[in-house]
Amino acid sequence: MKTQSHRYALLSVYDKKGIAEFASRLHGLGIQIVSTSGTAKELINNNIPVIPVEKITGNPECFDGRMKTVSFQIESGILFDRSKKKHIQEAKKLKIPRIDIVVCNFYPFDRVVDASTTEKKAIEQIDVGGPTMMRAAAKNYRHVYAIFDPSDYDRVINDLGKKKAGVELRKELAAKAFSYLSWYDAHIAQYLNSEDFPEYMSISGKKIANLRYGDNPHQKAAWYLRPYTDSPLKNLVKLSGRDLSVTNLTDINAGIESVRLFNEPSAVVIKHNTPCGIAVGKTAHQALQRAIEADPVSAFGGVIVMNKPIDMKTAQLVSKFKKENNSHLDIIAAPSVTDTALKLLSEVRKTTGIYTFGNISKQNTLRQQIRWIDGGYALQTLDNDIDTDHSSWKVVTKKKPTKHEMKQMIVAWKCIARVKSNAILIVDQKIPMTRGIGTGQTSRIGAAKIAVAQAGRYLTGAILASDAFFPFSDTVELAAKHKIACIVQPGGSVRDQDSIDAANKAGIVMVFTGQRVFWH
Repeated sequence: MKTQSHRYALLSVYDKKGIAEFASRLHGLGIQIVSTSGTAKELINNNIPVIPVEKITGNPECFDGRMKTVSFQIESGILFDRSKKKHIQEAKKLKIPRIDIVVCNFYPFDRVVDASTTEKKAIEQIDVGGPTMMRAAAKNYRHVYAIFDPSDYDRVINDLGKKKAGVELRKELAAKAFSYLSWYDAHIAQYLNSEDFPEYMSISGKKIANLRYGDNPHQKAAWYLRPYTDSPLKNLVKLSGRDLSVTNLTDINAGIESVRLFNEPSAVVIKHNTPCGIAVGKTAHQALQRAIEADPVSAFGGVIVMNKPIDMKTAQLVSKFKKENNSHLDIIAAPSVTDTALKLLSEVRKTTGIYTFGNISKQNTLRQQIRWIDGGYALQTLDNDIDTDHSSWKVVTKKKPTKHEMKQMIVAWKCIARVKSNAILIVDQKIPMTRGIGTGQTSRIGAAKIAVAQAGRYLTGAILASDAFFPFSDTVELAAKHKIACIVQPGGSVRDQDSIDAANKAGIVMVFTGQRVFWH
């Protein structure tokens, strides 16, 4: 076989979309096609001449397909430097084919393997030959095209058709290939790794979409998802209205984190990643009505997220809110929206983004949470232990809570766990909804004053929740002044007794959860 007088393309793909047409066009350009069995069968069925890979390697495909392309002949044909006379002479002497195009996408580890997959099945989805060839082609990008994405086929054909193609496209494809390799390997490492904090860590992500902009219009942004996530965001679908900015996307995420803690119908209004109203109801309509009522002023321009489908009655509530308050909402997101509800919501304000995300799992399924810092990031385990056994809570005051008060404190605790620290919030005496939220403050008493001011006439008999202990008795004294009935907080301060004494003096119930719930 004359190996140096011909140019070869090696095609070995799992995703065969567009491969026959691409191979046909390569053949039309005088490029000979080398292929592995599965891809070769597809090409032969389309009347495209194919050289079986074993004719190049001199070895059969074996071990249930584990060995196909990894060979001296194939890797040398991809890697030798065409600009060096010595390499060209060695290739000719060793009868190495000049493989100028490598087209390979891998076994779909990301689509087939999840946390429930058996190790035996997962191992068989680890591609070896494909990544080896792709790495070699990307390294030798000055002479070789490294292609894994079918969307690049036309670009390569156009480049090959030029009288003198530059290196620009091949370099771009090489960078894309190395990113793909890193993403693919990170999937496998994450599956096999049982440690929360391994010595070496790659943050793998696949781009879902370019976003409208970042936090501000002058910032560019894109959205990525990590592997093995059961996040409802992977199923996020726009039904109508605006595309997402970073703020919109993170607001939806913050909303999901709030409502996923409740089994009952619940709704939250989010502003800048922070709840301004959280509520539970017997129906989706009632939950949303309460969430808006909690702080209708802050709801202006906000994001609504719900854990139950939106029906016509719920959509009518949004329409009513718009008309009565001359207000609008940026985004509305829920597991699903009925057709009639979607029609009405789309008419309320055409720019309001209407999104669905399917069912919400009870907990965020990623093991770790990332905090980006200058030059890198910190990892922490997720705080998923909010809705735990409340029998471990301790009543530390003389006055004990009623069953209803305990139920309201549990609602308050779930809500405070998803409010930016330092945080204090007030939950209604009777209804499972927030009445005031003091969030993101540098002092706890400052957060308490904001929550109290927002709650106004709903303070008497209400529940106050704090995401961390009280360093002083001042918050309890403020609660007593406004006739708050119950306080739920972690406890753990060296001054806990001061707060307990203040609560006993005022006849307030106080419960310690034993768990801090900062949320940053």
